[in-house]
Amino acid sequence: MKYTEVDIVLSECGIYRDMLIYSLGDEGPYDSFEETAKGLKAYVPSEQYDERFLEQCLDEVKKCAPALEYKYTVTEPEDKDYNEEWERSHQAVLVENFCWVRAPFHPHRDDVEYEIEIEPKMSFGTAHHATTYMMLSLLQNKNVEGLKVLDMGSGTGVLAILAAKKRASYVEAIDVDEWAYKNAVENFERNGVKVNALLGDASLLAGEKKFDVIMANINRNILLRDMPAYAAVLSEGGSLFVSGFYEHDIDAIKSKAESLGMHLERKLTRNEWASLEFVLTHKG
Repeated sequence: MKYTEVDIVLSECGIYRDMLIYSLGDEGPYDSFEETAKGLKAYVPSEQYDERFLEQCLDEVKKCAPALEYKYTVTEPEDKDYNEEWERSHQAVLVENFCWVRAPFHPHRDDVEYEIEIEPKMSFGTAHHATTYMMLSLLQNKNVEGLKVLDMGSGTGVLAILAAKKRASYVEAIDVDEWAYKNAVENFERNGVKVNALLGDASLLAGEKKFDVIMANINRNILLRDMPAYAAVLSEGGSLFVSGFYEHDIDAIKSKAESLGMHLERKLTRNEWASLEFVLTHKG
């Protein structure tokens, strides 16, 4: 498969580079990235390259930092084994010394409580990103044994896998992206866990479903739109874990949660990203 390389130079990196990687990889077809001193190189299958989408992602980042300047060059490199290139640069992640998230080509560890094997492909959720890392951290201290757990926007399925390994009685994973859905199913089988995987969005939550824990690592706008649907199927006293937004978005997310009868229980921040746990005390 031929890949197009987009070399992006930013006047300021840090969180803005993270934002761009998140947008290109989570909402678009870019499947590998290389951070550089001045920005990043992003790789996308050549037949899926869309300059309008690239510009849209760059403009979204610029809205958060009007003074940010960027430029990019696009090239189609010669054919080479990108899987081999990616494997050399892709690192396993140790989350809070309790969970080892690795790809099939990484070594096994016996000194951790949980090990999760993920073949990420083009799906989001390998624990490299701050939001996934924090969501796993929130799950570390949550006893889900015997509980019903929902993973919305499941990506690779890494959160659902950890919940299943922690002996949740029922785990459901939903993602709107077909590629992510298929990737998650493969990862559930790879880890030997039973998870009900569904292709779709929050509209699948209509009916009599009830969950004790809901996890949603998506983005600010989708969370604000779909939190009422989550609250409707969350048991009283149940927990909602959310991430995929920045620290400056916390007030908006918190206000929405409070209007639905939830209070803030825990807050984690990492590299200017945020993850929150809310507990439903009454129906809003």
